[in-house]
Amino acid sequence: MKNLITEREVLNLHKQGNTIVTVGINDIITPAAQDKIKQYRIKIVRKEEVDKIITSESTVSFSSKFRKVVIGCDHTGFKVKNLLSKILTEKKYDVTDVGTHDENSCDYPDFALAVAKKVKDKSADFGILIDATGIPSAIAANKVKGIRAATCYNEFSARSAREHNNANILVIGAKALGEETICSILEAWLTTNFGGGRHQRRLDKITKIENDQR
Repeated sequence: MKNLITEREVLNLHKQGNTIVTVGINDIITPAAQDKIKQYRIKIVRKEEVDKIITSESTVSFSSKFRKVVIGCDHTGFKVKNLLSKILTEKKYDVTDVGTHDENSCDYPDFALAVAKKVKDKSADFGILIDATGIPSAIAANKVKGIRAATCYNEFSARSAREHNNANILVIGAKALGEETICSILEAWLTTNFGGGRHQRRLDKITKIENDQR
């Protein structure tokens, strides 16, 4: 199916800060669009090339590319945090534990922020947060620019969070799930890569929303 790439579409790409336009083998770029592509120095990338890159990268697991993990929890997630830290350490990850370090009552936003900051400044490749339901820590972490914290409740949601959303913080509800499910969620997260392509286009729109609000 042919797709017509117009001047308006190129202008929208430029406004969003995109420097690449993906073009299929049968797509048609209008003369006006070509002028804008030259004017804004936008690179044309053939969809077939992108697909080849994605296919080649998909053979490399998320876990093999990212080895630094930061993990945090509130008092309800303390035991699960220790369990996941042990699993990750056995898998040869470099784990940074920002607390909490006991089961005394504490406030989840403190630990959500600590994890989010380390992911944002790239001192960790990804983060893990645990609280009772997995909801409040995700809300708190997602207030930090550039963070995509995903509350996952089964293997499918974990894979989707990674493949479709390029989530960089996994959030788990310690009181909502059993240990076996939690371990399977972690494994799905670690072995799934970001799909790129159309998913990146959608993430770019999320980033634009984020930037426009600040």
